[in-house]
Amino acid sequence: MISRNKLLLIVLFMCCSFVVSAQEAAALDSLKKAYSRATTPERKVNLLDEISRVMMNVNPKEADEYGKKLIAEAEVSRDRKLMFTAYLSNGIRCTYLANQKAYSQRAIEYYNKALELAQENRMDKEASTAQMYLAGVHLMLPDNEKALSYAIEANALASSLSNDSLLAESYNTYGQVYRALNKKILALRNFLNALRIAEDIKNNSLLRNCYLNLSTFYSSIEDYDRAIDYMTRAYKKLDVLTENNVPYMRVIYINNIGNLFASKKSYDIAISHFERSIRMADSLKFSTLKLPGYVSLLNQYLRIDEPQKALEYMNSADGDNLKKYLINFGMTPVIDQAYGIIYTELGRFDSARIFLERARPMFENNTNGNSRVGFYEQMADFYRKSGDKKKAIEYYLQVKEMSEKNGLLENVKAASKRLDSLYTETGNPALAGVYKGIYYQYKDSIEALNKEKKLAQMEVDEEQIRQDKRAKEAAEEAAELKRRRNNIQYLGIVIGIIALFIGLVVLGMFKVSAGVIKAIGFFVFIMFFEFIFLVFKKNIYSITEGEPWKDLAFMIGLAAVLVPLHHWLEHKVLHYLTSHNRLTAAGHHIKNKLLGRTKGTEQ
Repeated sequence: MISRNKLLLIVLFMCCSFVVSAQEAAALDSLKKAYSRATTPERKVNLLDEISRVMMNVNPKEADEYGKKLIAEAEVSRDRKLMFTAYLSNGIRCTYLANQKAYSQRAIEYYNKALELAQENRMDKEASTAQMYLAGVHLMLPDNEKALSYAIEANALASSLSNDSLLAESYNTYGQVYRALNKKILALRNFLNALRIAEDIKNNSLLRNCYLNLSTFYSSIEDYDRAIDYMTRAYKKLDVLTENNVPYMRVIYINNIGNLFASKKSYDIAISHFERSIRMADSLKFSTLKLPGYVSLLNQYLRIDEPQKALEYMNSADGDNLKKYLINFGMTPVIDQAYGIIYTELGRFDSARIFLERARPMFENNTNGNSRVGFYEQMADFYRKSGDKKKAIEYYLQVKEMSEKNGLLENVKAASKRLDSLYTETGNPALAGVYKGIYYQYKDSIEALNKEKKLAQMEVDEEQIRQDKRAKEAAEEAAELKRRRNNIQYLGIVIGIIALFIGLVVLGMFKVSAGVIKAIGFFVFIMFFEFIFLVFKKNIYSITEGEPWKDLAFMIGLAAVLVPLHHWLEHKVLHYLTSHNRLTAAGHHIKNKLLGRTKGTEQ
């Protein structure tokens, strides 16, 4: 069975260079032309920032040259914010290949320069941003303790500023660090804090980031359904974002959703997503963007224990495209690694040895911790299966030591179990017993974390309850506002009807045409009785419960009472008003009062 670390090893090299900025290669020409026409430092810096990041996906050496130009342009401007942007941009660009030791160290140097610049010039927002990026790159090494220290500093600074989006991102950074430290509940709480802020300020880009982090979190606790839910939300959020790289991000997100379905063992759905991502990249006419899909398909064959299909895939046209990309990025040893894994599973150990030995120098000298652990695990697996137990023990010991340092508890447990078996087979029961004890120690630790995982799930359920409660409160508040608005309208209608009746009576006190009174009276009585119907109709639901026959029966009964009453009352009132349609004593009084006031005014 191929381990999960083996499946992911190649993907780690691939995805980092696409997740942040992916652009069609043809766009580089237009960006370069725009840069040649730019006249302001701001415009030049922004274009060089974009060119260098895009170029990192095409030609890293040329990207380095544009990165240097970016820093030179910003330094000449003497604008401190442009200078900060230039150093931060170069750091981000280098993290695209952060699994290579040289690039991760360069990223740290650029981020430190950006942080130093921000601190010297009291640019607190920028300083907090740089600290978050430093936390992120140290997680890639991994150096989790240093990542935590940067996350603490970033959050403290963000908390002192009136910037909700910055504070939310600091919570996201905290969550990433705590997830790496296997502190699931703390990770989840910080991710949810970030999500609440993003929802409150309705920041779509921030919401997208929160969904991505929550998807990764749920995947880490093997809740793949929720992981897929949040990854899908992140994908849908791209519809409302206006960034230039949105079409390319869609390709990556579809591939990511496919990998989550693969983890869930929904292999057919996973493959359909991988193939869809390749088609989407092809429609964008950006061949490099198809490579994550190619890698996912290759890993899929290994995941389902079909190494022969994996070999055929590596030797196909798609495999050739993958190899060209890796060669272009100086990752030829990764090709050897892939063949080494495949041949090991096929039992072709002589071929596997050649390829793995070719790949070994790069992993030992040029990659960071987690990549090296994964490769040593593959070497140990190869020697165990090929019968060289001494060499297998050497590599499993290195896997155990490095995994303990990096907090990879599952790797420590697996390596200890293998060492127990190998020492037993080589006639060393004492050491076998030692590693059996270590195996059970870590097994217990992982079970404790599994309990924490259940607690994290309880936290998830509690958060869902809180969200449901907030939704219910919002619905109740909306209903209350609607009720108040309706009551105001009812009050206005009642006042209007009363005013019309008063006006109708006043008209009866003067010599007004009987036709006018009848016309106005007809309208007033229609309004009055229709209002009564409306009030009854709104309040019969508790009796009829919306059943049509009950509603009909009730309305017929109501009409049987109100319609005759309507006609009788209208006839009596209008007859009285029109038959007494003369200037009454009250009318004389009103007329004399108005006329007297008019004469007094004229005098």
